[in-house]
Amino acid sequence: MKIPYSLPMIGREFTNIDWDDLRHFLALAQSGTLLGAARQLGVEHATISRRVSSLEASLGRKLVDRRGRRINLTQDGEQVARHAALVAVQTAAIEQLGRSSTTELRGHVRISAPPALSSVLLAKPIAAVRRDHPGVEITLVGEKRLASLNRREADIAVRMSRPEDGDYLIVKLGETSFHLYASKTYLETVPPQDWTFIGYDETMNASPQQLRLIELAAGRPIAVRSSVLEFQAATARLGAGVVMLPEFAVPASSGLQRIETEHVLTREVWLVVHSDIKDVPSIRVVIDALKTVLQA
Repeated sequence: MKIPYSLPMIGREFTNIDWDDLRHFLALAQSGTLLGAARQLGVEHATISRRVSSLEASLGRKLVDRRGRRINLTQDGEQVARHAALVAVQTAAIEQLGRSSTTELRGHVRISAPPALSSVLLAKPIAAVRRDHPGVEITLVGEKRLASLNRREADIAVRMSRPEDGDYLIVKLGETSFHLYASKTYLETVPPQDWTFIGYDETMNASPQQLRLIELAAGRPIAVRSSVLEFQAATARLGAGVVMLPEFAVPASSGLQRIETEHVLTREVWLVVHSDIKDVPSIRVVIDALKTVLQA
């Protein structure tokens, strides 16, 4: 698609920039590698390279430094990337207009949420949306990182931390408490001074729950680590140690016994959606379903 687009930092106006070229360049600027950009867009890395070269030819400027495995942006490239990100946001807002129908509510909604929340709490509201609005399709991505709503990585994000800033609709869905758990046999056979703990891997070292677990361990070892909450719970059931889990992830039939201690940790759960699309009908019905189930 050819679009007229003005780049004030370049000092010229171009009427033949291909949006697809700009989109592929933006993916490269965000990921830093041809392979990462290719994965993001679902294309071959050669396509990324060809599209970026086409954009450079259109602008008459070198945008990337291709020396080494990682791609570095030139000064012009950094400026174009900033403007391309703005174009992406506006394009997303325009595309949302096609999500509604005068006769049937339809569209595709992409949700990003932490894996633990995804597997336990989000199935019910998503099933409710599909039952009541069969024209609405939903993709749920369980990921620990915070997906960028500005870069169209997700339409709705469910997070366990409130965004500091941004043009967002932000709704508090509730709170979840974390507690220590272990198998009944482990607690009966291992004295507290000899407990070992089950925690997250190094990718979650800065998370509030990992920091609190380290504090409660008080020098006792964290001997099993995993980014997968279900694995943590499974190893605790098998007597591998003491684990800290969110209350919603531990049903009565889990085989785990809560360790009654002082208050461990409470985290808030937030829903975040970009203000540009918050009133799109397909987005709104998903928001309403999440609020109805999770705030209850």
